[in-house]
Amino acid sequence: FWASWCPPCVSELPHFETVARDFDPGKVRFLLVSLDFPSQIEKQLIPFLKKNKITLDVAVMMDVDYNSWINNVDPAWQGNIPATLFFNNSRKTRYFHTGEVDGTTLKKYINSFL
Repeated sequence: FWASWCPPCVSELPHFETVARDFDPGKVRFLLVSLDFPSQIEKQLIPFLKKNKITLDVAVMMDVDYNSWINNVDPAWQGNIPATLFFNNSRKTRYFHTGEVDGTTLKKYINSFL
C-alpha cells in the first residue's frame, strides 16, 4: 500500500521493481495498491508511474473510506504507509509489514513465504 505523494513510498518503489525481476512471476506476484485519490489518477498517478518507469501491476483503492476496510487488511494497521502484505494462500501464511522496506528485507520476506 503506497501513494505517489508519500516520500517513503516513492523511495521504496525501485526496490520492488528490482526484486520482482529476481522471482518467477508464476510463483511471486507483486501488486502495488495505490492510495492516491481516485480523482488524481489521470493527472497525478499515471504520469508518476510513467515518469518513474513502474512496470509492476498497480491497483487503485477506490474506497476512500479507509476505516471501512483497513481492519480487513490487518487489525493492527493504523493506516500508515508504506505498508506491505506478504501472503501465501496455499500455505495459509501472511505477514503485514508497516514502514519502508529495502531490497534485502523484501527478498528475505518473500523467500520465507515460498
